[in-house]
Amino acid sequence: MPKSKRNRPVTLSKTKKKGKEHKESIVNSIRDAVEKYNSVYVFTFENMRNLNFKEFRDQLKSSSRFFLGSNKVMQVSLGRSVADEIRPDLHKVSKLLRGDSGLYLTNLPKEEVERIFNEYEEYDFARTGSTATEKVELKEGPLDQFTHEMEPFLRKQGMPVRLNKGVVELVSDFVVCEEGKPLSPESARILRLLGIKMAPFRLQLVCRWSPEDFEIYKGLDDSDVESS
Repeated sequence: MPKSKRNRPVTLSKTKKKGKEHKESIVNSIRDAVEKYNSVYVFTFENMRNLNFKEFRDQLKSSSRFFLGSNKVMQVSLGRSVADEIRPDLHKVSKLLRGDSGLYLTNLPKEEVERIFNEYEEYDFARTGSTATEKVELKEGPLDQFTHEMEPFLRKQGMPVRLNKGVVELVSDFVVCEEGKPLSPESARILRLLGIKMAPFRLQLVCRWSPEDFEIYKGLDDSDVESS
């Protein structure tokens, strides 16, 4: 007998997609911030971690504002051409919003901003598919950092282990990961268990705009901007 359509389960966890009103709100927020702050920067990020970024952002919230999200929406906010830019030369900033990037608006001096961004680096656990930054190999013998309850889980991750008088023991040398190669799900789990962090979270400045000038970092020049 076919199931009644009336008895189909309905999920209540769905949310409406962010629509036009949300995008307009972001556009207006960015345009208001351009009027409030002295400088606008584009930055790129590597191995984004929300918690680390929140801590970094909170340190600067008294003097600055960050925007992450759709590059297209941020470009529209600033203006994508000379004809629609909201301030002179801001269309150049817009053209450098590519890939994993964001906007940073601030009243801090240029030298201080560069120092803060250049010095910032935090490491976190690498995820599946990330490139291993070093070779990690475990030698045959007892693994005192693991309790006996962990033995079945470690075996499921491909580790050649056994219990010897209640102690987890490797029966042969085991390579967790090789430098330069992508991490498997099992390798990522083992590295986390070992407390080895391989994912550097960095923020790198791409360009700086102020009412007085426009500067590009990372070895680009104006021809890169105009041709993009």
